Amino acid sequence: METYTPGYSEVAAAFMARRRLDPNGAFFLPHLKLGISVLDCGCGPGTITRDIARQVFPGTVTGLDFSVDQVALATREAKARGIANAEFRQGSVYELPFPDNSFDAVFSHALLEHLKEPVRAAIEFKRVLKPRGMLGVCTPDWGGFLLAPPSEKLLLAFEAYKQLQNRNGGDVYCGHKLGLYVEQAGFENIAMRSRYENYDPLTVIGDFLAMNHDEIGDAKNAATWREWGRSPKGMFSQAWVACTASKPR
Repeated sequence: METYTPGYSEVAAAFMARRRLDPNGAFFLPHLKLGISVLDCGCGPGTITRDIARQVFPGTVTGLDFSVDQVALATREAKARGIANAEFRQGSVYELPFPDNSFDAVFSHALLEHLKEPVRAAIEFKRVLKPRGMLGVCTPDWGGFLLAPPSEKLLLAFEAYKQLQNRNGGDVYCGHKLGLYVEQAGFENIAMRSRYENYDPLTVIGDFLAMNHDEIGDAKNAATWREWGRSPKGMFSQAWVACTASKPR
């Protein structure tokens, strides 16, 4: 079993809640048609899920997350905003709690890079998709990040975080492998693309990465991220890779 490196603290939940369908899932917008049913795997606090619900209404979206607390938070927030066509379930992407051929589309953002067995998850995505249903997955690839200003301390902290996520069962270089994963799972019509995300203010990403080092007692690298995050000349440009594919007839 993997360990989800960002964790489920209030800081982590607030960081994830910044994400929205546009820009984070904009690559999948052409496939979100009115009236379809969508599964959002690894939905976290549900901000992207709610946007999908608005996009496909009167269709439905089901958000799934391994964390019971995240499911409860996402449910509360959707209810508070009067979004009736979204529901949230707890479960594992390795054993999705849905029958075969249940959804018109499956979406997953920032999940596969934390999994030991991404192909196994992709096979489950295909199982619950209807024939010709669309898959959209997106993950960062740490091989393409741009950080400034350069320093030996920052490079060491950067490498330490990558090692932490990989030790936890993930793969920080997952992004450019997505096409291979979905092909192995039996998908077709595979298309990949990339984009960069810049964090402003830098403290958003600096404090988030520092928190992850704090949780394993790595005070040195945590301090480096916090100090760097307050640099007036800093930049954190994150490479994201998106992949779309369809289930065969």
